Amino acid sequence: MLKRIGLFILTNLAILVMLSIVLNVVGWLFGVNFSQVAGAGQDYTTLLIFAAVIGFSGSLMSLFMSKGMAKRSMGVQIIDIDNPRNGVERWLVETVAELAKIKGVGMPEVGIYHGDPNAFATGASKNSSLVAVSDGLLASMNKEEVRAVLAHEMSHVANGDMVTMTLMQGVINTFVIFLSRIIGNIVDRGILRNESDAPGAGYYMTSLVLDMVLGLLGSMLVAAFSRYREYRADAGAAEALGSPAPMINALARLGGLHSEELPGAVKGFGINGGIGSLFATHPSIEARIKALREHKQ
Repeated sequence: MLKRIGLFILTNLAILVMLSIVLNVVGWLFGVNFSQVAGAGQDYTTLLIFAAVIGFSGSLMSLFMSKGMAKRSMGVQIIDIDNPRNGVERWLVETVAELAKIKGVGMPEVGIYHGDPNAFATGASKNSSLVAVSDGLLASMNKEEVRAVLAHEMSHVANGDMVTMTLMQGVINTFVIFLSRIIGNIVDRGILRNESDAPGAGYYMTSLVLDMVLGLLGSMLVAAFSRYREYRADAGAAEALGSPAPMINALARLGGLHSEELPGAVKGFGINGGIGSLFATHPSIEARIKALREHKQ
């Protein structure tokens, strides 16, 4: 526990130091004074640049760290593509290679992790990705169904969903930071009558609350796009396999199984997700099957 807490503190400290350096360099290069993000001299252009740097930094760092984080958090065992240990690993590698060729993307890393039926794809680009399946999924589905799941994950890779979701999150983060600080400054100076040039407690408290409230609303938009992206990946799997039937069968089987929820870092790119709500990253199994049955070849 202490090691985890220490690592958390050090990681966040490193990010803060890095962001401070980036902001100072940007300010030096472009003559931007980042002290103008709040207070009597609040400048909207300066604030927008500040918000964009902060908003995109976290999402981009998560993107580039996604494969490493997924491997560690899920305990993924990467298959040696050139020397699979058994028939199952060989079949997985050959199937993913075939799907990668169909989708026109580079061969991803392929892995297996221990857990209930699920799978996910992650990575910083189409040609540098990771596709992993659980041993529970391999044990509960036949090869045609597993191939459909892999086709779904490879569709995520080919569609560039990891990058798109990252950019969308970055844009939302930017506007959350931007709007919360504008409103915080208005409350601090207009309502609480802070006459000092420096921002007061009202600015910091309002900005903090709005960061959470607006961030929550923003997460609904990200979840809505994620649900749309799941339908598209299902359709992509149907096209790659020449028929929606295997994907329908895989989803139907998955709907009758207990499927553990993936950690936040890879949750949005799994085959199965949360309940049907405003915050769910995946549509219901029933809705996905219905869309596949209506899919035109």
